[in-house]
Amino acid sequence: MRLGFNPHKDKEMQQSDSFHQVVIPVYIPNQEGYFKDSFTILKLCLNSLFCTSHKKTFITVVNNGSCQEVTNYLHELYLENKIHEVLETTNIGKLNAILKGIVGHKFPLITITDSDVLFLDDWQKASYSIFENFPKVGVVCPTPSSRSLSTYTSNIFWDSFFSKKLSFSKVKNPLALKKFAVSVGNPDFYNKAHLENYFTISNKNEKAVIGAGHFVGTYRGEIFSSLGVKYSNYKMGGGSESEILDIPVVKKGFWRLSTEDNYAYHMGNVVEDWMRDEVSKIEQNKSEVDFIIKSVQDSSKWLFIIKTKFFGKIILNKKIMKYFLIWKGLSKEEASNYLI
Repeated sequence: MRLGFNPHKDKEMQQSDSFHQVVIPVYIPNQEGYFKDSFTILKLCLNSLFCTSHKKTFITVVNNGSCQEVTNYLHELYLENKIHEVLETTNIGKLNAILKGIVGHKFPLITITDSDVLFLDDWQKASYSIFENFPKVGVVCPTPSSRSLSTYTSNIFWDSFFSKKLSFSKVKNPLALKKFAVSVGNPDFYNKAHLENYFTISNKNEKAVIGAGHFVGTYRGEIFSSLGVKYSNYKMGGGSESEILDIPVVKKGFWRLSTEDNYAYHMGNVVEDWMRDEVSKIEQNKSEVDFIIKSVQDSSKWLFIIKTKFFGKIILNKKIMKYFLIWKGLSKEEASNYLI
């Protein structure tokens, strides 16, 4: 039986003051072995995020089957209003957890990040600057990578093939690249050529690095409004990140770029002293920020096929890419080393 009239029926949702959502899937099932330091890493991640984010940031944490101690910690942060939303799930996998965090909201900007990212001062400001100066950008990573130049980037090369704005620039922060290499367990991830130059696109106000990693990135919210993918069969890997985080960007004709300087670190699963030192240096962000992202018309399906499927197979072929890189400023030796 129902009595009366639900006072919320037919009422529109009140618009949020926030315009930037951050979604963090968290999976720490225990504090042993691989996960021994993960809880401490998570605390460093969240503390750095709280300090560096402006007041119009909406933080969503998807607790993807973590142990009780982690669960209690996340709920304490929610009660303290440091986290705006905690979603509880069993271990449904990283990408499914991300999808749950996005659904039910409509934010112009969405940052998707792993729980082992250390955010630095001005990461949002630097990301907004890329969106402002490159209207075609769909995702911005605050950590540049020399090796990201050939991952879903053929549409950038198509759009800027003859432009002098597409060229090589000196790496601004080679130490940050070295730290990333160590964080993924491969100190030799970047060779000498990678640490000296990266592929960039520029205009009169800004320079950005070609390509973007997906351990942390800020996306146009509209990319996920018509995603079409509602479930991943993989807990991690298996092409799931490309299917959900990479391909939808280029399908709409958008570019994948990174900031020229480094505004975040990937920490991995082992705590090191420098991480605490970096967090201690961060200043509390008290800024009132308003940013309106420029609307750009989506590309057609045929342009996606031409730029990514057809042209991509040609330009991203290592033999052809080598000569393209030489044309854009590398020596023959540097170009050969760059594509190793």
